[in-house]
Amino acid sequence: MMTRIFLGVAALFGGLSVAAGAFASHALKEKLSERALDIFETGSRYQIYHSLALLIVALLLSRAETPSPPLIAAGIAFIVGIAIFSGSLYALSLSGIKWLGAITPLGGVALILGWGCLAIAAWNFK
Repeated sequence: MMTRIFLGVAALFGGLSVAAGAFASHALKEKLSERALDIFETGSRYQIYHSLALLIVALLLSRAETPSPPLIAAGIAFIVGIAIFSGSLYALSLSGIKWLGAITPLGGVALILGWGCLAIAAWNFK
């Protein structure tokens, strides 16, 4: 079940990151400052990287004989991290509300946690 969820979310987040990047390049180029555009593009870039990481987690889970708790934790951490990290950067760049930048590190911690859980899963992989 988690494999299908992670695959679906990875595909959704991956597609949305491409759409966000195109939106920034075309629709936002004239509307946002260069700094705000850089912030938006950082969100999009991290979203695609971690969508691919989530895809890897799903593929590894699909090969496991039994569900791997570290892999499941990695997938959840990547989903939470993408939503908070990239989401807060998108909101910050579009709204200009500075306190949204204070939320971004929480998403970064979740992304780092996802990589840590993936490392643990790799160590235990058979």
